Amino acid sequence: MPTKQNESAVASAELVPVKFSRLTRRGVLLGLSLSQLITLATGVLSIVGALFAGGGVLLAYTAPIWVIAAALTWIPIAGRPAVEWLPVAFWWLWRSTGGQLLYRRRVVTPRPVGTLALPGDMARLREYTDPETNAGMIHDPHAQTLTVVCDVSHPAFVLLDPGEQERRVTSWGRVLATVCRSGRIATLQVLERTLPDSGTGLAEWWASHGTADDTWAATIYAELIERAGPAGERHATTLSLSLDMKNAARQIRTAGGGIRGAAAVLRQEMSTLVAALRSADLTPSGWLSPGEIAVILRSAYDPAIAATLERHGELGQSLATAGPVAVNESWTRLRTDSAHHAVLWVSEWPRSLVYPGFLSPVLLSTGIQRSFSLLCTPLRSDAAARDIRKKKVEHISDQAQRAKIGQIEDASQTAEYQDVLQQEADLTAGHGVLRYTGLISVSAATIEELDAGVAAIEQAAIQASCETRLLVGQQAAAFTAAALPLCRRI
Repeated sequence: MPTKQNESAVASAELVPVKFSRLTRRGVLLGLSLSQLITLATGVLSIVGALFAGGGVLLAYTAPIWVIAAALTWIPIAGRPAVEWLPVAFWWLWRSTGGQLLYRRRVVTPRPVGTLALPGDMARLREYTDPETNAGMIHDPHAQTLTVVCDVSHPAFVLLDPGEQERRVTSWGRVLATVCRSGRIATLQVLERTLPDSGTGLAEWWASHGTADDTWAATIYAELIERAGPAGERHATTLSLSLDMKNAARQIRTAGGGIRGAAAVLRQEMSTLVAALRSADLTPSGWLSPGEIAVILRSAYDPAIAATLERHGELGQSLATAGPVAVNESWTRLRTDSAHHAVLWVSEWPRSLVYPGFLSPVLLSTGIQRSFSLLCTPLRSDAAARDIRKKKVEHISDQAQRAKIGQIEDASQTAEYQDVLQQEADLTAGHGVLRYTGLISVSAATIEELDAGVAAIEQAAIQASCETRLLVGQQAAAFTAAALPLCRRI
């Protein structure tokens, strides 16, 4: 018969399932969003005005107004009310008429020194090399952020025993709590991407362990490594840390001000993050230099050259030429130098209890070139407490309003309120609050292969108990957030 100590040891060796908060779908009043209330009010006012002004004839004249208002308010399109598609449609129309869906690099006219040759609003980004760590830092002067990228290596999580998995999950939770405490971090991005294996690892192993004696066996083995290496694929993980220069303004002034002061403050956050990663048994390989960041950007826009860039480390080491040569954006996809891309948004995380590693069907999918980006936005404890109090007040007032009109309480609304209470309990217990955004970018050489890859990723997401949606009208911005380690948002 096991003792209490043995029972606790057995319990600690078991995986603990986790539960995600539901995506809030409440509106301002009775489940209606602000845009729905505006269109509904427009239709009601047109009806009331017509009745007071002249009766039935004016009511018929104003029918197009209130009929369109009712249609925009209640008719759903792809799971969203039609009125919520109006900003997306108008923004797409404005960009298409303004010629912003096409990008061509100006080869003759050089870019200003220190800028990145990237399309869209990323053209404003600036590069800065930290003199102490030699890390490449990306400065966004409009958003007032400074971003640095770290390469991280780790063992295969699914191959670990349950006790080790649980320990690593707990350690990763401490890493996220560390990010939340400082109040100076704008975004933490975890980017996991598949890359065509250049065969460098096999070639290095053969160079150090093989016997190149010109025999028949050695020759055949060397040729096999040369041909089989580039046929595989490998996984690479990076961690991007973005400093909020507005919240850290006082510390930046103390450190000397300007971009140098911001770099000094960011170095403190970098040291803290590295220590937290090592305590979580993750191996940071060092902060990436501007040349290494340039290789990642070039490989994202031009996947066909990725293996060549890895084999020849001296190529593609300039951020001034890391961007694409051409970009064509359509409603549902993006075309860059040598590939077509489509970005999916993880619109719903698992609603039921799941175990760590639930994303393995997506992350371990083979034969598909894709990037999975998890954007973690930390909230300060006071801001998180205010947001939770606001949600509680809204839930209670909505519940009272539904009771007055006799509307039945929904199970989903009750579950959302329980999620808010759980978040409040976690915050009171000292845990950090983060907002997660999951994006999956799928790349392929042809449109047919892209459609097949998107369908396969959607099925893998279903196996992971997640719901995905294809982002439309914003594929260019979504691609920069999903495939580039620059802590971009959409």
